[in-house]
Amino acid sequence: MRTVSSVNVNGVRAAAAKGLLRWLAGTSADVVCLQETRAQLDEIPPAILDGWHLAYAPCDSARGRNGVAVLTREPPDAVRVGIGAAEFDGSGRYLEVDLPGVTVASLYLPNGTVGTPRQEEKDRFLALFATYLAERREKAAAEDREVLVCGDWNIAPTEADIRNWRGNVKNSGFLPHEREWMAALFACGWVDVVRALHPGVDGPYSWWSYRGRAFDNDAGWRIDHHVGTPGLAALAVSAVVERAPSHGERWSDHAPVTVVYGS
Repeated sequence: MRTVSSVNVNGVRAAAAKGLLRWLAGTSADVVCLQETRAQLDEIPPAILDGWHLAYAPCDSARGRNGVAVLTREPPDAVRVGIGAAEFDGSGRYLEVDLPGVTVASLYLPNGTVGTPRQEEKDRFLALFATYLAERREKAAAEDREVLVCGDWNIAPTEADIRNWRGNVKNSGFLPHEREWMAALFACGWVDVVRALHPGVDGPYSWWSYRGRAFDNDAGWRIDHHVGTPGLAALAVSAVVERAPSHGERWSDHAPVTVVYGS
């Protein structure tokens, strides 16, 4: 594994029709993590599989929601779905694959809404996921293996990760307890790979609302993250958000986040 990309496709069938297939055909990535596919396995456009091995976790409880995937150039050694929590393991939120020396995961963390059951669901996931990540890191260390969790984390960790942070301090994705949750992960040794490669700057943003002129004004959020164990993060040499040239050329409201890891 050398290059890893991650993108929330906002519906894999729609994205395939708008440009995802062209992007996949041209990418140099060895691994691609997809989120919010919104499809069952038999609904995945067959062309997506050209040149790729697919590991897939749809949402079993509701068609047309959630869904995560990992595409690899070589077949994975193992595939695991879920975080060991009955509430979430069939919801298309988390999938990981083992490759030589590294486990790569695709995450679609719940997107909450303050004051609603959706935020309560998100907070329950955060509590369970923190425990899972601690156990996963410990297990990986015992196996002399690195871990990389890519995906739509639906949290902007700091003020530098959202253009209009002052207007969003009471909104899900930028709530104090959510940012504290991510800070605690980083304090435990997990590394925000993209931020480590882009210190002291705003962004680079990876999501822009379709409303208004958010994309044209780069009024975005950095919520799509590569979060890795220290050994893997130390190998990262470059990180880029593959922002579309124009609003009309977008095939998702997110852009691929691509990191090159040395060997």
